[in-house]
Amino acid sequence: MSDGYAMTGKDIGLYLTIIRLYEQQQYMYDNRVHSVEHRIVSISRPWLRPIVRGKVKAPVEFGAKFDLSLDSEGYYPERVLADQIYRTRENRSYCTEHGIRLSGPRLGRPSATAKASKKQEYQDNTDRIEVERTFSLSKRCYGMSCITTKLEETQLTSIALSVFVTNLFRIQRRILYALLHLFRFWHDWNRCKSWKLRISA
Repeated sequence: MSDGYAMTGKDIGLYLTIIRLYEQQQYMYDNRVHSVEHRIVSISRPWLRPIVRGKVKAPVEFGAKFDLSLDSEGYYPERVLADQIYRTRENRSYCTEHGIRLSGPRLGRPSATAKASKKQEYQDNTDRIEVERTFSLSKRCYGMSCITTKLEETQLTSIALSVFVTNLFRIQRRILYALLHLFRFWHDWNRCKSWKLRISA
């Protein structure tokens, strides 16, 4: 730059990211800590965040994380079937404050209703299969696992389009089910009508 080199917009973004990364590393070194808020793990894509999953093969994953809801009635749900990573004290307090039951085991010692709680926990895990199935379906069929865009805006757009297509197919299935039920009702009604004509004849 001292020789008159002018950085492009992309170079400026990378340069600022490197400076911020250096500041984060210097902060962790000076304070002898191993984590910092909004830690940068990729210079080319600084908006990515590490996600601690606890898996054997990949204990930490990197990428976008979004919340999925299968109920959109416009008010607080009766229960939230959340993964273990979401069962923090802060989220538990929020759910308790708003009258929402958060799935998973309770904190503290087992209560007198431990047997009923175990049964409820099993039912919640069973119902949660639909959520995991939707994630898997979005990855396998609707391009969620094939996102190759580099910019933050284009990545978010690709994810939004994948979710949009998933919802479209869900709506299509519901319409087809409704049409099938209507056709079945119409067919049964015609059969009953023909029987009545035979009996009257």
